[in-house]
Amino acid sequence: MSATAPITQDVHTIPRKLPEGPINLVGLRRDAMRDVLIEHGTPEKQAKMRVGQIWQWIYVKGLRSFDEMTNLSKDYRAKLAENFVIEVPEVVTKQVSEDGTRKYLVRIAGGHEVEVVYIPEEGRGTLCISSQVGCTLTCSFCHTGTQKLVRNLTPAEIIGQVMVARDDLGEWPEPGTPNDEARLLSNIVLMGMGEPLYNFEGVRDAMKIAMDPEGISLSRRRITLSTSGVVPEIAKTAEEIGCMLAVSFHATTDDVRDKLVPINKRWNIAELLDALRAYPKVSNSERITFEYVMLDGVNDTDEDAHRLVELIKGIPAKINLIPFNEWPGAPYKRSSNNRIRAFAHIIYKAGYASPIRKPRGEDIMAACGQLKSATERARKSRKQIEAEAGISGNA
Repeated sequence: MSATAPITQDVHTIPRKLPEGPINLVGLRRDAMRDVLIEHGTPEKQAKMRVGQIWQWIYVKGLRSFDEMTNLSKDYRAKLAENFVIEVPEVVTKQVSEDGTRKYLVRIAGGHEVEVVYIPEEGRGTLCISSQVGCTLTCSFCHTGTQKLVRNLTPAEIIGQVMVARDDLGEWPEPGTPNDEARLLSNIVLMGMGEPLYNFEGVRDAMKIAMDPEGISLSRRRITLSTSGVVPEIAKTAEEIGCMLAVSFHATTDDVRDKLVPINKRWNIAELLDALRAYPKVSNSERITFEYVMLDGVNDTDEDAHRLVELIKGIPAKINLIPFNEWPGAPYKRSSNNRIRAFAHIIYKAGYASPIRKPRGEDIMAACGQLKSATERARKSRKQIEAEAGISGNA
C-alpha cells in the first residue's frame, strides 16, 4: 500500500454523500468557503473579505444566524440564508461528574451519536473529541472498541464538537468585547471515539480550523492527536497538521500488543517506533506522549518498565500511565496503586516524565476508554470479549 494512499479499514469509513440542500459553512476551510461563496453569487473580488467576515462571526463570536452578521448588508445576508446554513451537532444529553467533568452525547447526520468529554483542570480545560462513529480497532481493553465502526465524522462534525462545548461553557465573547486569553477550553485531544488517522483528511481540516489565528485560535501545541499506530499516516500528520502526538502503546512486546492493540499485527512495534523517531523533527513538536494503560498481570511488571525505557531510547518522550478504567464485561483489572507507582519509578529513574493519570469522570463513564454512544451500548459478555481478544479469563 502506498504511504500516500488514504488508510481505511473498509468502505464504511468513507463519509456518506451529504444530502442536497443548503451547504453547511461549518467545517469548510477558508479556500473551500471562498469557492462556495463565489459559486453562489459572491463577486470574486469580494470573496476573500466575505470569508474573513463570516469566519469571524462563526468562529470568534459563535453565531449561527446570518441575520446577526451586522457588518454584512441585509440583501447579502438574505442570499447567504438561501444557500447556506451554520450547523453543529445536536446535544442530546449532558452529564456532569462529581469532579466537574462534562460528558455530552451529540447527534450527527443520519441519527448517529458520539460522545464528547470536557475535563476542567486548574488553569486549563481539555476537550476530548471523537473522530469516528464507533471504532474499527477492537482494542481489547477499550469500551469504545466494542462498538462497531459506522462511519467517519466530517470536518463539520469534528470542529462542531468544539463549538457545542464552547456553547455550554458560555465561552463565546459578546460582540464588541476583546477575546479573553484565559480560556475554559484551552486544549483539544483527539482521544474520543475512533482512530483519528483512519479519518486523516477530516481531522486535518477540522484542526486547521481550530488553529486558524483569526478564529478559535488554538496553538498546535494545545492540540494532541492520539493514534494506535497507523504508521503510513504519521509522517503526513507531522507535515500537514503539526500538532502534538500521542501513541496508544500499552505493551512492550509484539505478542502482548497484538492482543491489546490488534493494529500491531499490521504495523509492529519496530515499524511504529521508526515512524515516531522522525515525527518531532518534522513537526517541530517537543516530545511524543506514550500512553500506557496499566493492566493487572498483563503489561505491568518491572521487566515491562525496563523494556519500555529501552524501546523509546532516542525519542523525546513522556509516558502517561493510565490506570485501567473498568467497564461492564471488561476482561481486565486495574493494576494496584503500588504496582503502578513501582512502574512509574523505573521510568522516572531512566529520565522520563511518567505522570500517573488521575481517572476523571468515572461515575458518568467518561474516563479514558469508556466512551460508547448510548444507542449502540449493547454489551458483549466477558467471554465474547475475551474470545475476540485471544486471551484467557484470568488476564
